[in-house]
Amino acid sequence: MATQPFAKRFAERILEFRWWVILGTLAWVAAASGGIALLDLSADYRIFFDEDNPQLQALERLENTYGKNENVVFLIVPDDGDATSEVALSAAVWLTEAAWQTPYSRRVDSLANCQKTTAEGDDLLVKDLIDPQALSDAEARAQIRATALSDPRIAGSILGLGGDVSVVNVTIELPEGDQVAPVAEVAEFARSLAAQTEDRFEGIDLRVLGTVMINQTFVEASMGSQMVFLPASLVLMAVILGLLTRGVSGVAATGVIMVFSILASIGLGAWTGMPFSPPIAPTPTIVLMIVVANCVHILVTLQQRLRAGDSKHDAIIETLRLNLHPVFLASLTTALGFLSMNFSEVPPYRHLGNFVAFGIGASFVLSVTFFPALLSLLPIRAGSDRRLGGPLLSAMANLALRYKKALLFGWMAVALAMVAAIPRNELNDVLVHFFDDSVEFRRDTDFMDERLSGNTALDYSLEAADVNGVLDPLFLADVSKFAEWFREQPSVRNVSVITDTFRQLNMSMHGDDDDAYRIPETRELAAQYLLLYELSLPLGLDLNNQIDTARSATRMTVSAKTLYSQELLDLNARAVAWQAEHAPHIAGINSTGPSALFAYIGQRNMQAMMIGTLVVLLAISAILLFALRSLRLGLVSIVPNVLPAVMGFGVWGLTVGQVGLVLSVVAAMTIGIVVDDTVHFLAKYRRARLEYGRDPEGAVHYAFETAGRALFTTTLVLVAGFLIFAFSPFIPTAQVGILVSMIIGFALIADLSLLPALLTTVDRDSKEAVRVQQSV
Repeated sequence: MATQPFAKRFAERILEFRWWVILGTLAWVAAASGGIALLDLSADYRIFFDEDNPQLQALERLENTYGKNENVVFLIVPDDGDATSEVALSAAVWLTEAAWQTPYSRRVDSLANCQKTTAEGDDLLVKDLIDPQALSDAEARAQIRATALSDPRIAGSILGLGGDVSVVNVTIELPEGDQVAPVAEVAEFARSLAAQTEDRFEGIDLRVLGTVMINQTFVEASMGSQMVFLPASLVLMAVILGLLTRGVSGVAATGVIMVFSILASIGLGAWTGMPFSPPIAPTPTIVLMIVVANCVHILVTLQQRLRAGDSKHDAIIETLRLNLHPVFLASLTTALGFLSMNFSEVPPYRHLGNFVAFGIGASFVLSVTFFPALLSLLPIRAGSDRRLGGPLLSAMANLALRYKKALLFGWMAVALAMVAAIPRNELNDVLVHFFDDSVEFRRDTDFMDERLSGNTALDYSLEAADVNGVLDPLFLADVSKFAEWFREQPSVRNVSVITDTFRQLNMSMHGDDDDAYRIPETRELAAQYLLLYELSLPLGLDLNNQIDTARSATRMTVSAKTLYSQELLDLNARAVAWQAEHAPHIAGINSTGPSALFAYIGQRNMQAMMIGTLVVLLAISAILLFALRSLRLGLVSIVPNVLPAVMGFGVWGLTVGQVGLVLSVVAAMTIGIVVDDTVHFLAKYRRARLEYGRDPEGAVHYAFETAGRALFTTTLVLVAGFLIFAFSPFIPTAQVGILVSMIIGFALIADLSLLPALLTTVDRDSKEAVRVQQSV
């Protein structure tokens, strides 16, 4: 074959200049890994979105108008279930004062500083709801409870509707730029403050939540798990390789390739300026598995040549001659699969694909240069002549050939069933559900979802027709009706809206008459009330987080129970439609919020990755057609590469039924992985046909004999490696591990059952085959 003379000459040069290869490799790895010092770690949930993402831009516009909404939430949970008891209120007062010391804090809101309004004549009196000196008075505490639970600004937001929990909310203004250190600083302070509060007030449990804690949990959960998974993967890979290759030198040399490839992967990614974020944490483990997949084929062939009587020198040369082409093809197609993640709308997944692609490239170069050079210096045993699974592989080949029609029709039926099951998968991305129950933050958010305002928040900037239009009674009436529509929705827990304040002010200025709990009748009256109220507010508790400086727009925040992506999108769509029809004085509406960001990005990412999957499938198919130099073999190779993903997502639809951001990139990613087995099987099959002149059945047997053991080994390694991810507390990573493992397992079954049936059906001796053989 045309590539064989080159492969042989290449192998001879590697061994001839082995010391130069080793020294050059060490220098190159050192230079590549030097980029790690430049690595920029990112710890913000906004890393999931491009700067031009329309939902992110809407959130930034809202924050530019009303201030940033990063926060730390202290959930006060009394053991006796009474958040208005003396000890619980004392804890709220003390914690509110102490929380002002939180780094980068901008304001603190709690029961302790909720403002209660009354009027004396024409004067408006504004004071804290809680008088710390009167907490021992049961009647005063009862009045606090009654007032809070009757005020829509407090009930379900700061005090649970059952009066059993309360909140101290600290608004944080993080500095621009690197936020890893500031986030960690805030999180550490918050946890320390919570511990102090629990020590100070007996019978009080503090739970710490908020967007800052989400960002910190992202880092802790993903990075912490990788500190366990990477060493565990290294040990697992070493054990599997040791058992299957039965050689210490091969395992040690493979371990060196693993470490070098991982260092090069991270270093080269850092040199290109890509940040390292929690979703990228699995990169080292994935690269490790790809390295093993490459090295296994070389080690297995090397042992076969040694058992055949070759000297170590000749065995290494023959091993490279036989494997250079298929290892290159497998590395190229795997890299393309990961590079297709650049179609993703989610920057971290694009970065993940690029980091891994760097690792795959490094793995290929090292596997065919440094690896054989190193092996030539190490003692290599031929191993036992008992080839693992030899009789089993022969039996499998016989079964695949004997029952090929049954296999073809059986696979067709299963494929159709799985295609029908795929639509059962629904897009869903709930930010707080990115963590499993082993993570304290997840348990605390579930608790808050049950007891307070819920974990889904939608922010709306409602625009008036002109400057000071927020004071227009017609605008305020429409805003109030919009808020009431939300309150009627079963999933909504709380609506924070400025009209509740205007109603309260109007009632207070009318002698606290309940009948006066309504919107002020004129713009002038609304302006007067608002001015009196703002002048009476304590420092740091202004209304700039609810009304813009031009008085032309107001913010409304809707809190709901945890909603799946489609439920949130449906709620928002119904809200916008209702506003357009029933609230004409609201001139414009901007809906956003972290929950909305993740709900929308799932749809956008799925559409983008469908294109990416198609592109990579066409690219890999074209490469195989060119490499195999046979239209029929190239077309046949597509089938066992597509079916595993169909099978995986079909089973997922039947068992789980939900896919999120990360699972949307799995199809493209796994096509590049599973094609490796197909490449090696077809390479051995084609060699048997062209070099040894075997018929299709004989070529299938040869492929089973020479590649079957390596296919089982690489599949076992990959499945075991990805299954380690299933233990990750970061649910997207765990789901990737499970789904990818399934797809890789299905790929092996397809390659050893469907592929032989297809080959012996379509690759019969023909004029085309004769011409190909003669040309070679």
